[in-house]
Amino acid sequence: MTNLENINWSSLPFGYLKADYNVRCIYKDGKWGEIEVSDSEFVNIHIAATCLHYGQEIFEGLKAFRGKDGKIRIFRPEANAQRLINSAKGIKMEPVPEELFLEMVKKVVKLNERFIPPYESGSSLYIRPVEIGTQARVGVKPADEYTLIIFVTPVGPYFPEGFKPTKVAVYREYDRAAPCGTGRWKVGGNYACGMGATARAQENGFSAVLFLDPKEKKYLDECGPANFFAIKGNKYITPKSGSILPSITNMSLQQIAKDMGLEVECRPIPIEELAEVDEAAECGTAAVCSPLSEIYDNDNDKTYVISKDGNPGPVVTELYKRLQGIQKGDIEDIHGWNTILD
Repeated sequence: MTNLENINWSSLPFGYLKADYNVRCIYKDGKWGEIEVSDSEFVNIHIAATCLHYGQEIFEGLKAFRGKDGKIRIFRPEANAQRLINSAKGIKMEPVPEELFLEMVKKVVKLNERFIPPYESGSSLYIRPVEIGTQARVGVKPADEYTLIIFVTPVGPYFPEGFKPTKVAVYREYDRAAPCGTGRWKVGGNYACGMGATARAQENGFSAVLFLDPKEKKYLDECGPANFFAIKGNKYITPKSGSILPSITNMSLQQIAKDMGLEVECRPIPIEELAEVDEAAECGTAAVCSPLSEIYDNDNDKTYVISKDGNPGPVVTELYKRLQGIQKGDIEDIHGWNTILD
């Protein structure tokens, strides 16, 4: 078993560290089976499995936190369950019942409780459910057999800079997803499409890519592995598009923004409007709420300076603090987002 004595919980990367157990469940003969506990990091699948050939693979990401009170909180697992169901329906996979999903999430967290970072560390336990088509198919057809696996790993910030503004770039020759394709579902292929653009951005000193809408190349879409939002006066604005993954973090921040008295607008945002915003950030389970300092439009050789002093803006900072406070139990969870383990 992994020795935790030498782990510096406050300087964890956003990477993989083997925990003690993962949990699995198989759909076969028209029903989901019993939950299995495994200590293996490997999956034995058929060489003709639909996940390998036809992309029948979906996944989720959520986190568990240890509070100052010692309690373990899992943030909004019901929302992840519903998004996994939507993704499954989108690419003709078998949806995992919400009750089964929640039972597996709670079980895998409890089994690996010793891997939940201490409250003061700033780190968390990342929970990764993944469902794959495991039936052998040579013709293009959905599988009749599926496997759901949930593993966990302790992680630090997704961006090494932490809560500090970073620069992102816009490249019009790349698309993350097709206009009527899989962008609204959490499938691995969406991330594969973005790797070339991301690699190019990072080679040029940017943290991520801000994709434009794949149809007209006029409006802001996803920001690399995360959603995008901006603050403009007393408004929280975020893109509306059929090719954007519905971010649970973004939905949470929108509610927090309303609680703070901000007006929330979900609408198409032309790239030129970046010249008018006061603050901007990317947000997601991994990124949490990562402020942006500059957005570089490569095709027009134009830089939109968001943070003139290089520091996070006051509204994004407050949104981040409130979200983290709710997740860790420091702020009252008035919306009932946390699942607290016994």
